Amino acid sequence: MPIRWEADHAQKIVRVTGEGVVGLKDIEIYLDQIVTAGAMPYGKLFDVTKVDPKYDDHDLMMLGARMSAYRATMKNGPLVFVVADGPVFEAVQRYINLAPAERAVEVFSTVPEAEAWLAAQPRAD
Repeated sequence: MPIRWEADHAQKIVRVTGEGVVGLKDIEIYLDQIVTAGAMPYGKLFDVTKVDPKYDDHDLMMLGARMSAYRATMKNGPLVFVVADGPVFEAVQRYINLAPAERAVEVFSTVPEAEAWLAAQPRAD
C-alpha cells in the first residue's frame, strides 16, 4: 500500500506517509479509512517526499468533489504536507487550490517544521 497512516487519538493527530506511485484510488482508500476511524477532524501531517504522483485533470476534479462533500458534512482538521520539489509539489499545490477548506493548510520541506506548525494548531473538539 503506497499510503500508510497512524492515528494518535489522544493527541488527535494523523501521521501519513506516502511512498512510490500514488494515484486517485490510493487517496480514496486512505480517505475512506480515516473517515471510518473517526479521524477526519484530527490534524494531519502528510509526508509525500517519496511519492511519485500519478493523476490527470479528471482525477483532481474527482478528489476536489470528494473533499467538497466532506467539507459540507464533517469537520476537517488542519493539514500540513511535507513536500520535495518537483511533480509532487505541483500535485500538492493543485490539490490545495482545487479543494479549499475552512481549515489551516501549510506546506513545508521538512518533517520537524511540519510537526512544529501542526503542534501550534488548535486541536479537534
